[in-house]
Amino acid sequence: MNFVEEMKWRGMIHDIMPGTEEQLQKEMTSAYIGFDPTADSLHIGSLVQIMTLVHLQRAGHKPFALLGGATGMVGDPSGKSKERNLLSSEVLDHNLKSVQKQLAQFLDFDCGENSAEILNNYDWFKAFNFLDFIRDVGKHISINYMMAKDSVKSRLETGMSFTEFTYQLVQGFDFYHLYTEHNCKLQLGGSDQWGNIVTGTELIRKKARGEAFAITTPLIKKADGTKFGKTEGGNVWLDSERTSPYKFYQYWLNASDEDAKTYIKIFTLLSKSEIDTLISNHEQAAHLRVLQKTLGKDVTIRVHGEAAYQRAIEASEILFGKDTAEQLKKIEERELLDIFEGVPQFDVSKSDLVAGAQIIDLLAQKSKVFSSNGEAKRMLQSNAVSINKLKVDVDKKVGLHDLLNDKYLLVQKGKKNYFLLKAV
Repeated sequence: MNFVEEMKWRGMIHDIMPGTEEQLQKEMTSAYIGFDPTADSLHIGSLVQIMTLVHLQRAGHKPFALLGGATGMVGDPSGKSKERNLLSSEVLDHNLKSVQKQLAQFLDFDCGENSAEILNNYDWFKAFNFLDFIRDVGKHISINYMMAKDSVKSRLETGMSFTEFTYQLVQGFDFYHLYTEHNCKLQLGGSDQWGNIVTGTELIRKKARGEAFAITTPLIKKADGTKFGKTEGGNVWLDSERTSPYKFYQYWLNASDEDAKTYIKIFTLLSKSEIDTLISNHEQAAHLRVLQKTLGKDVTIRVHGEAAYQRAIEASEILFGKDTAEQLKKIEERELLDIFEGVPQFDVSKSDLVAGAQIIDLLAQKSKVFSSNGEAKRMLQSNAVSINKLKVDVDKKVGLHDLLNDKYLLVQKGKKNYFLLKAV
């Protein structure tokens, strides 16, 4: 497999330094991508870079994932309109451990010569004092060179700290260190990293008299112009505690047809012929959403596992009026709240359920599912009310045994009106 060709047809190359493809064809090449631990989870924007490393390894080259234990203390100005908050050492350490665990899901660390490795740049920066740095690193890169970088020029009017200004030197030294200590000749990253990466190749040229290379990936944008990987609730995270597998799956399922054609190339390992067939089938019957379902399944399983994907499917089916009372009982609290996010919620007293609450009283007096006893009675008599996806009548008494996760009752009025009662 030719790494550059693979990346090109997948639409994953933005810039490539001359000579890079020749280097990759000449020998097994070590390459790295840096991940700054700004949070205790990566998000789906990070998946672009993770998949780049996956493709690199599949092509027979050696991937390094570099965790920014040191650079995370500084903050990369690239693509930022204002300075990032600095993290405490405790928070940074927690984030590092979490991100390392996530990266380990995707790469092969036991496949011989091109086994993946995870490194932390704090390991070589911790012993670096300021005077050594400005003498051994700073003297090789001119101020004019640093000022010409887009990441700097875009911030000159609003201002940037010396800390941020020096970030490209710190990242550049990472590349130099990996080049000299691990024979790493290629750095990969998003297109906003080009300036920082090139600084690294310049440092290698001047300080080590060597040659290094660079490839960047395009920043992913949605067809409608909105930011990829964002929802109304913020980032779509890889951590299931931050973004539930249900919401994660739904993000891919709700992708537009145009976006799905782009995403399936970037975020799956399906071959070109398989993807071409899927796109063709999709265009013949777009309403079946074959692309979105395949994409959602592939990425959800890779990030969260088969069991989580199956739960996400079962959770999705609950909204389509199927008899899913059993699935509903198995759903975890987080997923239940995600599914019914935005539906009206009412608190009811748990003590009222101990002896069994009469259904009309519960839905019309203890909560506001119905505006009156009469309305509740009429709907119940017409078989139009469900509790936890099971039809109920006027004689129903609701008890503690009916609660989902010992806390919730899902009430359905008619076909599409849902309410969530929380026993407190």
